Parts: sequence; C-alpha cells; structure tokens
Amino acid sequence: MARKLILMLVCVLVFLTGCQPAEKMSVKEEGWESLFDGKTLNGWKASENKNSFSVRDGMIVAAGPRSHLFYAGPIQNANFKNFELKAEVMTKPGSNSGIYFHTEYQETGWPSKGYEAQINNTHTDWRKTGSLYAVKDVNESLAKDNEWFTEHIIVRDKRIIIKVNDKTMVDWTEPEDFTLEGQPGRKLSSGTFALQGHDPKSVVYFKNIMVKPMR
Repeated sequence: MARKLILMLVCVLVFLTGCQPAEKMSVKEEGWESLFDGKTLNGWKASENKNSFSVRDGMIVAAGPRSHLFYAGPIQNANFKNFELKAEVMTKPGSNSGIYFHTEYQETGWPSKGYEAQINNTHTDWRKTGSLYAVKDVNESLAKDNEWFTEHIIVRDKRIIIKVNDKTMVDWTEPEDFTLEGQPGRKLSSGTFALQGHDPKSVVYFKNIMVKPMR
C-alpha cells in the first residue's frame, strides 16, 4: 500500500512540474546531437554507387555495390577531433560494414584517411565488430545478426576506445610517429564520419546516429 502511494505521489509530481526522469533527458541537454534526421539523407554525401544508400522506416540502409556515406552536415562543420559517436546498427547474415572517423570525402575506393571501426558479425573477414580495422583487431563478435546493437566510438587526443553494447573491445593509444604500412592516411587528425556499404551481399541498417563533440 505504501509503495503504491509513493508511486502515485511521484506521478502527480511529474505531472504538475513537468519534470522528467534523468534517463529521459533530451540528447541536447546531455551534449549529444543527431547526425541523421530519420527521414532523409540531408547532411550526408554518398560516394561512387550512390544508390547503395537509402532511408527506410527511420533507418539508413546500406545495400548494394561499394559506397561510403560521408557526413557533410552543419554540426562542427563536419570536422571532428575529440568526440563520442554512437550508432545503433543491425546486420543481415554475412554482411560487412564499418564506421570511418577522422576521414574525408573520397569519390571512389575505400577511404584512405582516418580509421575504421569494423562492423562484421558473420562475414568471412576474420576482423569482427568492434575492431579498429587492421590496427587493433578482435576475432569474435559480441553482436548478433538480425539484432540491434550499439557501436560506440570515443576519441580523445591520441586515445581510441571502441565499445559494442557497452563492452570495451578496443582501448588503444596511437604511438608517436605511427604509420600503418601501405596506408599512410591511417592517423588521428580530424575529419568527418562515413558509413560503409561494403558489397552487394552486405545489408546493414543504421539509426540513432549521435555525436557528442568534446574539447
């Protein structure tokens, strides 16, 4: 009885004051900003096979020949250095994708600037979801196909953290004078984000793509 009374009083207080529980706080109040409006690809620019990206039911869908969808909107003038990025992702079986950061628009090929946070649960590539591709790789995915999971990328100065469903998969600090053989652009600097459309057999969904710029 006492518990019911307390719950009733809380409900009345929320109704009268308009207060919201902490978890309901708007993303703006927490410093998060949305990169995707849920309806269009406004603020994004696709490379080469532009029809490989579409919007459906509040999701960005990557399905088709190789293409990369670069953020080109107004937030931070699409130039991020220190940040947190979160995206909800779902893969179909055998799909490969990724999220590039500190990158720049490139009309063809795999982005040569910046790093890639891998998305791959069951594709034949052994580097699985949560890898910092070809730099700090993991060979087992915590995420599953046909289920939404969260990919969370944090960059602060020289440190990169990649989390999958709140579990840290990579925590790596870029050494001074770091160079990845054959890929001189794989360095921290600053830049935009890009979603990867890997191949015609890879179908991947993205939603709730949020960024929190940091100093």
